[in-house]
Amino acid sequence: MKIAIVGAGAIGGYLGARLAMAGEDVTFIARNRNLAAINANGFLLRLEDGSEQHAPTARAVQDMAEAGPQDAVLLTVKAHQVRDLLPGLRSLFGSETMVVTMINGVPWWYFHKLAGPYEGRRLESVDPGGLLAQHIEPERVIGSVVYPAAELVAPGVVKVIEGNRFTLGEPDGSRSPRIEALSQAMIRAGFKSPVSKDIRSEIWVKLWGNLSFNPISALTHATLEDICRFPLARELAATMMREAQAVGEKLGVQFKVSLDQRIAGAEAVGAHKTTMLQDVEHGRALELEALVGSVVELGRITETPTPAIGAIYAAASLLNKTLADARGRLQIQPVA
Repeated sequence: MKIAIVGAGAIGGYLGARLAMAGEDVTFIARNRNLAAINANGFLLRLEDGSEQHAPTARAVQDMAEAGPQDAVLLTVKAHQVRDLLPGLRSLFGSETMVVTMINGVPWWYFHKLAGPYEGRRLESVDPGGLLAQHIEPERVIGSVVYPAAELVAPGVVKVIEGNRFTLGEPDGSRSPRIEALSQAMIRAGFKSPVSKDIRSEIWVKLWGNLSFNPISALTHATLEDICRFPLARELAATMMREAQAVGEKLGVQFKVSLDQRIAGAEAVGAHKTTMLQDVEHGRALELEALVGSVVELGRITETPTPAIGAIYAAASLLNKTLADARGRLQIQPVA
């Protein structure tokens, strides 16, 4: 299978290296030092047990046109970065190319083939002006939920922290030949890659934690463990999650774990900095719209109040603007 990995970072590197080692025809879309390192040395994985795996044949290009049409395009960038890839992304598309959205949060295609009163609606928060829908036909899309944690520790080198599960799902819940073929390719590469009949409910279970813990951590510089063990912060997260659950259930989402179980799962991760807190510390744009703004918009669409989510979204949005305007970052440093 010809597979392009768009976003050769931690998750993209993990996926692409394993798929290349399993014999798939993998091309990374990369830039700068990452591009040079992959073409010079291939891709290196450092696994949880300390062992290493090397994909010496991995190749990378910067110009997507150089890669040409693919069987599958795995989008492993952040949600707000997809727009920057247009319209060049289309050079990776053939008539049957799948676009697999391995992105956190509510995807722009959320209402595609969602039976019910909201089918076909567009989310302005994640697709302003409908640009993504114009350039990526919804029929190409396959949803995915990314569970592993990994870190790009050097150009062309990924450290796998934990996990190997990537759930896949067609927007209409079918087990199509194309998703079966992709799932089997992922399994051959050593991943757990089940096909879900309800990918949106899978998305919401991860989103449930992301929409609360990520912005709270960005605003407070607290780890997951800190948030869950500080009573006021824990209750704030729980309030946001209750609001989100009400929104999701109006959209037909089934929450297969309890709120307390979801918080306990986050606490068990320990003193981990969320990706949004890491972005604050490194001066990167925050992934707010897909993780939080989209839920506020879904609340308006379903006429469901989301006051706590809205307040945290407003505060985190101002933080995002302040950092961008100052071209700065925020880190807590010990007092000398």
